[in-house]
Amino acid sequence: MTSERRKKGSSITRVLEIIEAVAKADRPLSPADLALLLDIPKPSIHRILQQLVDEGYLQINVRGLVIPADRLDNAAWGILHTSRFKALRQAILQKLADEIGETCGIAIPRGTEMIYYDRVQTNWPLQMHLPIGSHTPIWCTASGKLYLSSLSKDARQGILRNLPMPKHTRNTLTTIEQLEPELEQIASNDLGIDNEEFVDGMAAISVPIKDKQGKLFACLFTHAPLIRKSLDQLLAFEPQMRRAAQEFGELISEK
Repeated sequence: MTSERRKKGSSITRVLEIIEAVAKADRPLSPADLALLLDIPKPSIHRILQQLVDEGYLQINVRGLVIPADRLDNAAWGILHTSRFKALRQAILQKLADEIGETCGIAIPRGTEMIYYDRVQTNWPLQMHLPIGSHTPIWCTASGKLYLSSLSKDARQGILRNLPMPKHTRNTLTTIEQLEPELEQIASNDLGIDNEEFVDGMAAISVPIKDKQGKLFACLFTHAPLIRKSLDQLLAFEPQMRRAAQEFGELISEK
């Protein structure tokens, strides 16, 4: 009985180690990568991976590499929403929104979209209404472009080559040739900008929230109608945005 418990515990540990490794990896891993990284025999890796794929936690892409699947994404999303730091997170957002006088929020990359994870609105009668859980495009929003800029050039161009990029406004950039110089500029200063590219008459800026390894975890954004604040006026609040992003990064490191 003791040996059965030990064997079961070892199997569970291996499953969790594989999920953790795939979730934290900067790039998709091969089964051989995982076997070497976790010191697990290749036959065991393939067996466990197949079980996780069958259950919808992981998937194998066209190159034979392991990536998170919907069930793992949904689990991570649920954990974030039930975080014990929700009250403190809301307090940081509220302080920032009061300083800027505009809606502030957090967006998280998920596949080829950004998801509004949290936000605090101001009481202005005119504002853009995007509820928590809204999906926004990555090629024409401040947070989406910031996320793209954090990827390697090959990775982001691979995404953009296969992504329909309809024109939302007269300023929307819809080709890799148009986007790449701007993404390189964003990568150099860690500051995403939306100059009426997603919604006519709205500007937005975004700064990264990074984990303790310095990897972009989420994006902190603010947006405003241009009749109230210009893009340059929003950019004047960059120091306050970075301070709040650092506070969020410290919260992530405590988890």
